[in-house]
Amino acid sequence: MNPFSGISKFMFLLLFLMPSMCISQQNFDFSPEAEEAYDLVLSLQFETAKEKIALLKQADPDNLIPYFIENYIDFFTVFISEDIVAFKRLERNKEVRLQKIKRGDTSSPYYYYCQAEINLQWALARLKFEQYFNAFNEVKSAYKLLNKNEKKFPDFIANKKSLGILHAIIGTVPDNYQWGVKLLSGMSGSIQQGKDEIEMVLQHAQNNDFIFEEEALVMYSFLLLHLNNQQEEAWQIIRSGKLDASTNPLACFVLANVAMHTGRNDEAIDLLTARPMGSQFFKFHYLDYLLGLAKLSRTDEDAPFYFKKYLDKFQGINYIKEAYQKLAWHELLNDDKAGYEFYIQKCLTEGAAVIGGDKNARKEAKNKVIPDPILLRARILFDGGYYERAFDLLNAFSPTYFSEKRHQLELNYRLGRICHKRKQYQEALNFYQDTIDKGHSDGYYFACNAALQQGLIYESLKKKDQAKRAYKLCLSMRPDEYRSGLHQQAKSGLNRME
Repeated sequence: MNPFSGISKFMFLLLFLMPSMCISQQNFDFSPEAEEAYDLVLSLQFETAKEKIALLKQADPDNLIPYFIENYIDFFTVFISEDIVAFKRLERNKEVRLQKIKRGDTSSPYYYYCQAEINLQWALARLKFEQYFNAFNEVKSAYKLLNKNEKKFPDFIANKKSLGILHAIIGTVPDNYQWGVKLLSGMSGSIQQGKDEIEMVLQHAQNNDFIFEEEALVMYSFLLLHLNNQQEEAWQIIRSGKLDASTNPLACFVLANVAMHTGRNDEAIDLLTARPMGSQFFKFHYLDYLLGLAKLSRTDEDAPFYFKKYLDKFQGINYIKEAYQKLAWHELLNDDKAGYEFYIQKCLTEGAAVIGGDKNARKEAKNKVIPDPILLRARILFDGGYYERAFDLLNAFSPTYFSEKRHQLELNYRLGRICHKRKQYQEALNFYQDTIDKGHSDGYYFACNAALQQGLIYESLKKKDQAKRAYKLCLSMRPDEYRSGLHQQAKSGLNRME
């Protein structure tokens, strides 16, 4: 018997296994240092975040979380700047990162989650450039990955955050994107399902240290605001979190946006005026546009300054036409028709017409129909939540003062909206019905939105059948303006009735 045979076998086995033993498993470690880098990204301090990420990669080369955090930087860079050159350059990073992550530890709940989030982020970025087909495919891929992760790791709470918002949105896709719904075949969900899932996430965050708590909070607030018609609840939930508008431009955007949608225009102006600015933050020029809009809604004389600042600094494509339209409106409110004409003509030559607001600005310029200054002022005041000022303004004029059909329709519609906000529901319903009866076959959006608003009133009064009829009536109309947004809200309403 050879005394060395056992040793020889052991040495042979050791040599055989050494290559695999030397290759360490690539992992997903959301360490305190990684969490710090993630927080820096969410506050738009990209350069400092990149330095932290570089140190992370050096200290722990097998950790794949830094690549996941890097994708947030690319996403926000593209989404905020709308820079097509940056988009084309950074887009190449997507597949590189996905390939790295696919070599990671498959037993980690972050394995599928990181892949799904990267797909979702690039889908959102693509929407800015009208790459709808690729965006819908990425959403579908993300949905499959999240579902796979849910089955494998049912207690991984971050998964429910992303699935929740997808479930809530799927059933509200407007009819003019039905080709997208076909691409999303196999995906299902409802507002209530998504709401329940994100509530589960927030409940978990109350008792545990949850990295993505702020993301979940923002998603939940936007869901309540835009899909569930719960404005007050949306404001209360977003104010209950840790978002600090004084130190974080992204938090400022979220808080100001919700404030403006819930009739808190003065608070939005305070938030935007005091927002953090400095070279350490990625430039977020849209906040100037938002401040201009808020100041216009209050009829402040310095509103044009912020629109012009936005137009001068922003290199993207969206809200350009609308900014010129708002400058034109400001001139009209100050009885300067020449100034109005100068700026409204810019809506034909500047910017793109992708989003609804820009399309409407272009349409106003093309039609060469100057808004009635009184109705325009009432609209602007209403949008800012100054309902009493808007009501007093319109109440000072007899209905016969407005001779054109469009203006008569708009008067009824505006009075309906004001009564609605004042909780004078029967008066609002009457004004809305008059608007529908007289304007349902016109291209104006007044009748379509009047039907939507009727649905919201009936829903608030627990009159389910009337609410359904109103929402369906809204969906049956095809206005030239705001159609997608109105139809999405009506579909959300019907979704809530199920």
